[in-house]
Amino acid sequence: MEDEESHPAQIAGDPARSDRNSPDDGTAGWWRRHYEGSVVQDLVKGLGGVEFGDWIIVFGASFLLSILPLIILLSALANSRVDDNIAARLGLNREGSHIVESLFTSSSHAGWNFGVVVALVLSLAGTIAVARSVQRLYQQVFGHPDLRGWSNVLRCFVWALVAAGEVIVDALISRGLGDLPAGRVFLGLGNLVIVTAFFWWGLYFLLRGRDSWRRLFPAALATGVFWVGLGAFASFYFSSTLVSDSHLYGAIGVVFTLVTWFIAMGAVIILGAVVGHTWVIRRAQSANHEVEPIDDSKGDSTDWAIGPHRGIR
Repeated sequence: MEDEESHPAQIAGDPARSDRNSPDDGTAGWWRRHYEGSVVQDLVKGLGGVEFGDWIIVFGASFLLSILPLIILLSALANSRVDDNIAARLGLNREGSHIVESLFTSSSHAGWNFGVVVALVLSLAGTIAVARSVQRLYQQVFGHPDLRGWSNVLRCFVWALVAAGEVIVDALISRGLGDLPAGRVFLGLGNLVIVTAFFWWGLYFLLRGRDSWRRLFPAALATGVFWVGLGAFASFYFSSTLVSDSHLYGAIGVVFTLVTWFIAMGAVIILGAVVGHTWVIRRAQSANHEVEPIDDSKGDSTDWAIGPHRGIR
């Protein structure tokens, strides 16, 4: 009786002891303590805030329906081959390259007519829409209001033209470096420099200079690293996948592989922006940078950035 009266918590149940000894404390409690406030949580919030899954699927479909037809059309009008560039970027083997070549082979040269003009206009409009979606993504990630107007449409069109130029320059460099003894190493470094420079400029240009070059560099570098990683992954994955899909589904199977590639490109763009921005924010926090007060009543579109992201410029 004396022990029971002197230690009533042991009879009634000590909540603290009960929590410590609960079966969920071992795994769930450890995960919660290490997850909350971690860089993983920041990245998950960032990707969820910009609807990662939805965005990359829409980007892949838009690329397939707009930019790829434009590239094919312009290549046909210029009497050049688009299949070589696609095969090089996917890292295809000889069989895969032959399949892509047969998909884009035409028995006649394209000429200017009403149908070609309409297709060109529609493809250009779709290309601008893709550039606009990239701009809106960057605005969400970096917490800027949306921009509208014809001047902004022109800005997106210029970005698309420079992107096309980057593809051409990258293809020319890839052909030159591919013949060297250590061609793959130099090719990866060359792609890293070119892609990082392009996205660094693209971030600054699409955001209209509202963030400094220094603050945007981590996002550009992360995008470049992911892009080179995608190229390395593609050289091991897409050759076998493209050949398999071609045998199973015919020509439409090649389109399935291309859509997968375009979706992966969208994932690289969004991951680069979110990872780079998260690194900048966490670095600013560690340096005790001042955080501006946040007015949540405005319904900012960047609610995912609550805590370590919002309010820091």
